[in-house]
Amino acid sequence: MHRASNFHSAIKSIVLLIFLFAIISCNNKNTQDRDHLVFRYNEHSNIPTLDPAFARNPQSIWPDNQLYNGLVQLDDSLNIIPDIAKSWTINDTTNTYTFTLRKDVYFHKNKVFANSGLSEENDSTRTVIASDFVYSFDRLIDEKVASSGSWVLQNVHSYRAINDTTFSIQLKQPFPPFLGLMSMRYCSVVPKEAVEYYGSDFRRNPVGTGPFQLKLWEESVKLVLRKNPLYFEKDENGNQLPYLEAVAITFLPDKQSEFLQLVQGKIDFISGLDSSYKDELVTTQGKLQEKYKDQLVLISGPFLNTEYLGFFLGSETSEIKSKSLRQAINYGFDRVKMVTYLRNGMGIPAVNGFIPKGLPGFDAIEGYSYQPKKARALVVQYKEETGDENPQITIGTNSQYLDLCEYIQRELEKIGIDVTVDVVPPSTLRQMKSTGELDIFRASWIADYPDAENYLSLYYSPNFTPNGPNYTHFKNEAFDSLYDKSLTISNIEERKVLYTKMDSIIVDQAPIVPLFYDMAVRFVSKKVSGLGSNPQNFLVLKRVKKEK
Repeated sequence: MHRASNFHSAIKSIVLLIFLFAIISCNNKNTQDRDHLVFRYNEHSNIPTLDPAFARNPQSIWPDNQLYNGLVQLDDSLNIIPDIAKSWTINDTTNTYTFTLRKDVYFHKNKVFANSGLSEENDSTRTVIASDFVYSFDRLIDEKVASSGSWVLQNVHSYRAINDTTFSIQLKQPFPPFLGLMSMRYCSVVPKEAVEYYGSDFRRNPVGTGPFQLKLWEESVKLVLRKNPLYFEKDENGNQLPYLEAVAITFLPDKQSEFLQLVQGKIDFISGLDSSYKDELVTTQGKLQEKYKDQLVLISGPFLNTEYLGFFLGSETSEIKSKSLRQAINYGFDRVKMVTYLRNGMGIPAVNGFIPKGLPGFDAIEGYSYQPKKARALVVQYKEETGDENPQITIGTNSQYLDLCEYIQRELEKIGIDVTVDVVPPSTLRQMKSTGELDIFRASWIADYPDAENYLSLYYSPNFTPNGPNYTHFKNEAFDSLYDKSLTISNIEERKVLYTKMDSIIVDQAPIVPLFYDMAVRFVSKKVSGLGSNPQNFLVLKRVKKEK
């Protein structure tokens, strides 16, 4: 009897195991069958918030691009196209922009709308109206909110909802790049109901209008966004966007681990060319290595980012005050060689001005090329001017750019300049750069909006840090006059002439050392289509598809 009981128990256990295995196998099969509907990527820098009022860096902007919409958006060629605003007019006399809104844009379904009267479900929604933009802009400039994007509205005199579908903005003075500024994620529309309900916790309970909506966020572990079934945009054939069912984001902090996830097929793309895997993935000619050609596609294009060394001109150090020595440093190393061997060709040597490729005025002037003889002569000139027989400089950088700075160090020592490279954490570097504690600092400037004015504003004297982005404390009356004049001209070709003159002054006075104009580099699974690239390196997933 006891043996029979054991036998029956064993049979039951086996049957149960078979049943569980069948369920697991079925679930695995279902997961595999639906994998082509999920786009996966890793965010090694983590995501601090999903509140668009704080979308100041790519790790926040990328998911926010999936969650929110604004008045206008940019296409991959940086043309301004409609978003929630289907059209707009500009009155140059009064500097007034009047936007006509779509009537079919809904906020993500959420319990905060349960009393809206549009549904009997716990999770409901409502349409976006012009007063939602009034609320969102009020919030952006609210000192209590302390948004990092409040500066976006610094040139705005007033804004109002004329009716539910008409929103008007009046500027204090002409500002031609204004529409591009409105495409920034800071200017996304958010619902008052959700912000007031969640309070400070809105950062992790986002409610927007975008193609995807929040499903799950385990901070530092995983973020999952699901398709928004109410999304208003359609493709050219009338099919509703997005095509994907979900976006899954992981948070592995190590770039090498991220690369391994890509080659193992666990994520669908990585962005950028990290030193830990650049030689493994890319040849010295900037091509994808042969062994990955069946698995990956390399997508690259201009990225609105200029990498440079900046001189703090408020310094009392004779080397920094000397235009001759600053020019010697600019002539003293080979940018082409640096990009070829240290970046595997993934970059454009900065032999023009400060304006990067992808913006009007980029190649209109001649900058600094490698001229060691001229560099040595300028070092001699510096010595004669100052009596300093041993010029010494210190470059502040973070570990990510150490190889570039060490290359410049070796090259400048050949022309008679003693160089020290000081490596500090990124946060420390930003702080010291902002407070003028570094005579020379490595920096980059990524465009906030697609107009060269964004780059030239770094050298406008009223923008001295901490009141603006003029980290070098460069001041030049002719430059300031041209900058002021450019803001009054709406025609881009006329503005381009002034931009070129301003960039020429920067090259001549050498408050910086342009290193290279960056490239957006993406390694994408061959299963993925529709991802593309854009000069701001934004991640836009509403038109992405994956094969099974």
